[in-house]
Amino acid sequence: MKLTNAKKLSIRQLFAPALLAIAIAPLALTAQADSHGDQEGKGPDHERMVERMEERRQEIYQRAEISEEKQAELNEAHTEHREAMHALRDEHKERVAEILSEEEQEALRNAMHEAHEAVSYTHLTLPTICSV
Repeated sequence: MKLTNAKKLSIRQLFAPALLAIAIAPLALTAQADSHGDQEGKGPDHERMVERMEERRQEIYQRAEISEEKQAELNEAHTEHREAMHALRDEHKERVAEILSEEEQEALRNAMHEAHEAVSYTHLTLPTICSV
C-alpha cells in the first residue's frame, strides 16, 4: 500500500513532536535536577530569579496603581510569608530527621526523584503530543 505525500507529511507531523520530546527529555530533566539541588536557594541563578520576581512584582503594582505605601506593606507581607515558609521547611526537615534514618531519608529522596522524573517527562511530552 502506497501512502501519498499528504499522508506521509501527516505521519511526520504526528510523530515529529513526540520524537523531539523524547530526544530532549534527558536534557530537560538534567537541567531541572540541577536547578532543584540542595543548594538552599543560593547562587547567582537564585539571585537573578529573585531580582526578576521583584521587578515583576513592582510592574504589577504599578499596573494596578497601588500606592507606594501599600506596595511597601505588600512587600513586607511577602517577606514575612517567605521567611515563615523557610522556617516551616526547616522544621519539617528536622522532624523527618527524627523519624527516618539517613538511609531511609536517602531512599525517600531517590523515590521522590524518580516519581518527579516521571511526572516531568509526562508534562514535557503530553502537551507536545496533544498540540499536534
